[in-house]
Amino acid sequence: MIVGFDQWLKVWIVQNVPFGESRPVIKGVFSLAHVQNDGAAWSILSGRQPFLIGITVVALVALLWLAFHYRTNVLLLTGLSFMLAGAIGNFIDRLRQGYVVDMFQLDFINFPVANVADIAMTVGVAVLFIYLLFFDRSGSHE
Repeated sequence: MIVGFDQWLKVWIVQNVPFGESRPVIKGVFSLAHVQNDGAAWSILSGRQPFLIGITVVALVALLWLAFHYRTNVLLLTGLSFMLAGAIGNFIDRLRQGYVVDMFQLDFINFPVANVADIAMTVGVAVLFIYLLFFDRSGSHE
């Protein structure tokens, strides 16, 4: 569902918001923008698509292996699933277009424009941290 919503919203943004422009949703707080990012977060590694695609393939394989290995742990599987969905959403853009469409812009702070896939990855990492901090009993915490 996350990947589908991510891809649908990206198409909607491209069709309804001209490239480089934004539309206020909550004036001075939040806008929908149309940005093309050919890098990773904060546009790092801009223009390095083959490298970013390779890293994504490695990450997807690792996340799939972890999800299979920990499939009985609901919290950990939830975090990994969000991370997978985010990686897949942006991976589709990179393969299809050579860049990722971003749209969520915070107007009250200078912060990178994001998309649904980015938010899914962030939520997944947050759930993973919560799991590791509060529920993981496999490591030594002494």
